[in-house]
Amino acid sequence: MADNNHQHLTKRERRELRREEKKQARLHEQKQEQRKRLRRRITLWFLMLLGVGGGIFGMVQLAKNPSSHQISPSTPIDSTAGWTKGNKDAKVTLIEYSDFQCPACRNSYAWVKRLTLEFNDKMQFVYRHFPLKQIHPNAELAARAAEAAGRQGKFWEMHDMLFENQSNWANRSDAGEIFIKYAQSLNLSVEQFKNDLNSREVREKVENDYQHSIQSGIDATPTFFLNGKKIQNPRSYEEFKNLIQQAIQSNS
Repeated sequence: MADNNHQHLTKRERRELRREEKKQARLHEQKQEQRKRLRRRITLWFLMLLGVGGGIFGMVQLAKNPSSHQISPSTPIDSTAGWTKGNKDAKVTLIEYSDFQCPACRNSYAWVKRLTLEFNDKMQFVYRHFPLKQIHPNAELAARAAEAAGRQGKFWEMHDMLFENQSNWANRSDAGEIFIKYAQSLNLSVEQFKNDLNSREVREKVENDYQHSIQSGIDATPTFFLNGKKIQNPRSYEEFKNLIQQAIQSNS
């Protein structure tokens, strides 16, 4: 019956019918493509959320670990390891456990630099790596860049450059290439820098610092120890300066 009815359609009606059928087919294809795009978006968001969730889970587990969370303010800290500046014979030693990609460490960097200049002969400053790899994907590479520069005598120059330009490399996929440019600007041997950047020795140095930090109960950056005692992070430069002055006075 349907075929007989179709046969009785006029040519114009058949053309209209074919156009309508093609239109419906196109609409169907468009809907199918929209569904595919929606599924791809959902999958992408799911993977992103999974990655973020994994990072948060890692930090929660780190915080729950009794060996890394329960720390006495007087826990002895090795001040012979790490990079030092200032007077090594000073009676006051400030140790920082830090992450080059950490924004809070970037803020503290300016204060610490002023302190080391102001108390140069009365204080020793020690820097140790604690790259929070779960949340800062370029932190470990930045630590290796500083170590590689240190092998050519310019750790502190690279240290300053990494913090001062943090926003330029922190979220870049080509951070390694940026660090090579920093090495060039510091007049380092680029070939040696590249080799050291990926060397087993440099990787082990950064990893050893990281593991030492975990074993010492460090669970955040920056974390400061003043003469072996953990201190609350100061809220201002003046507060930080007063802590150093009090330590100097009490040890004079």
